[in-house]
Amino acid sequence: MAQDLHLENIRREYSSRSLSRKELPDDPLEMVDQWLNEALETKVNEPTAMIVATATPDGRPSVRTVLLKEVVGGRFVFYSNYESRKGRQMAENSHVAVTFLWHELERQIHVEGTVTRLSPEESDAYFAMRPYKSRVGARISPQSQPIPSREYIMMRFASESLRFVGREVPRPDNWGGYAVTPSRIEFWQGRDSRLHDRFLYELQPDGHWDLHRLAP
Repeated sequence: MAQDLHLENIRREYSSRSLSRKELPDDPLEMVDQWLNEALETKVNEPTAMIVATATPDGRPSVRTVLLKEVVGGRFVFYSNYESRKGRQMAENSHVAVTFLWHELERQIHVEGTVTRLSPEESDAYFAMRPYKSRVGARISPQSQPIPSREYIMMRFASESLRFVGREVPRPDNWGGYAVTPSRIEFWQGRDSRLHDRFLYELQPDGHWDLHRLAP
């Protein structure tokens, strides 16, 4: 039987950085770019990892971590299997939420918006750039589905690898890109005494972003 975990006395102070209103541009995507570049430059662990939350039409949520591949045209781009659990949920409910968490910088970005698939041509272009083994893996993995053993998936991988030795590996029809168009972006900077700096951008019907400081 699992033991109870008492974690109520775990504490840490956040004191390395701050965030003020005067630092923030009118367009939150400029701040996203700045913080992503700082995460890359300071070599934080997995700087492009983003937590993606999806939900079924009746509101049952699920969450997982993927890798951001681009921020282009104001959209956050990642790739996945269309038939995975997240792929099925995004097909049924286009509302998603995304979080970037950089412990080393005591920072988070929270994004809410809607998701759409990239065009087949865009997905083809990215797929062709992937390492050979990653392309093969995308073809043989029934992502999110039960499998009998690790040996099962390794045998499928070996068989598919042999099929394409010396040949171009085509993108499978059930794999491709997604783009999240944000309507809400929050920047969170840890501060002393849990008095964190939080700023929220909300997209307005006329296309401009309203900006508010939130209580920590």
